[in-house]
Amino acid sequence: MYQAYKYRIYPTHEQQESLAKAFGCCRWFGNYSLSLCQETYKSTGKGLLRKDIQGLLPQLKKEHEWLGTDVYSQCLQVVALNLSTAYKNFFDQRAKYPNFKSQHHRQSIHYPQNVKFDGDNIILPKIGKVHCVRHRDFEGTRKTVTISLNPDGKYYASVLVDDGKETITPSTEGNAIGIDLGLTHFCITSNGSKYDNPRHIKKHEKNLKRKQKKLSRKVKGSNKRKKARKLVAKVHSRIARSREDFLHKLSRKVVNENQVLAVENLEVKNMVKNHNLAKAISDCGWGMFCTMLSYKAKNAGKTYVEVDRFYPSSKTCNICLNQVGNLPLDVRQWQCKHCKTVHDRDVNAAINIRNEGLRILSLGTSHTAHRGNVRRADRISVLPERNSC
Repeated sequence: MYQAYKYRIYPTHEQQESLAKAFGCCRWFGNYSLSLCQETYKSTGKGLLRKDIQGLLPQLKKEHEWLGTDVYSQCLQVVALNLSTAYKNFFDQRAKYPNFKSQHHRQSIHYPQNVKFDGDNIILPKIGKVHCVRHRDFEGTRKTVTISLNPDGKYYASVLVDDGKETITPSTEGNAIGIDLGLTHFCITSNGSKYDNPRHIKKHEKNLKRKQKKLSRKVKGSNKRKKARKLVAKVHSRIARSREDFLHKLSRKVVNENQVLAVENLEVKNMVKNHNLAKAISDCGWGMFCTMLSYKAKNAGKTYVEVDRFYPSSKTCNICLNQVGNLPLDVRQWQCKHCKTVHDRDVNAAINIRNEGLRILSLGTSHTAHRGNVRRADRISVLPERNSC
């Protein structure tokens, strides 16, 4: 299996300048290759293969001397590989169309080989020995090393390792849990546990607003604006790291305690179109949480299953499968008119998600229960009654 390890590195001022040149060379070659692919497709109806892009390098190095002196040659080869992969993912409908890279966003270069580790240092071709904080060791064969610069000015080294272990066959024998994602509580499980929403942005909102206001007052292109932009980026980085830390800890806890994980397949991209809830939904990181659950469950031999987003988990009684007609968001508890059971809206939804996930696994189908087993005959709206005049 492949594992990734990320370390903080501290290049010197001279090494930062060398890395900046390497970032610029790779970014320029990537944008040049993408532009050439687009022009070739418009004129011939066909794109360029990876070998065609890599074949441009000898002539480009003659025309632009800095391509041969400022960056390790294999980093440029990887740029062509990444562009080819980006196009393949686009045509396979796994990603959007490749974009041109900007110098104002995250910068990165990839080393396929010849990177060495020496104690607390990492030795990079054409850069030299860079101090590295190795908070944990890695085992296995190194595949690639990615050096990145975040907008907040911090450098990282990401090491992709093949640990040689075989993928564990998923098993469904053990405890099963359903997870309902929300805003008031980040997630509610079928066993009744509720995890509060940390609201990461709200904790830093005043600080972020203050720094963004200072940034807006700086002259564009000035050094003070660059410093102000970095301060804003640091706040965003702090928010992102706190969110990621929370999601990693919670996903690890859920995976360790359960064998089968059932989660609703939410379309977050469409949900954020609601401008009243977009900020709160984006702050939660539901998509990242589901991704973490998925790969951690796979690595541990657990089973991860997604339930159709249109499955009426909140409106269906988990006891008798009776479905109510209308259930507004402000109704947090409701009573089933068929079996008289009083339900907590979120816990009931989590139980239904668990049951539907187990049904999908048993039948080997993705069809949801509302197409067959749910009682619809006596659907009653759960709305507060209005007083008659």
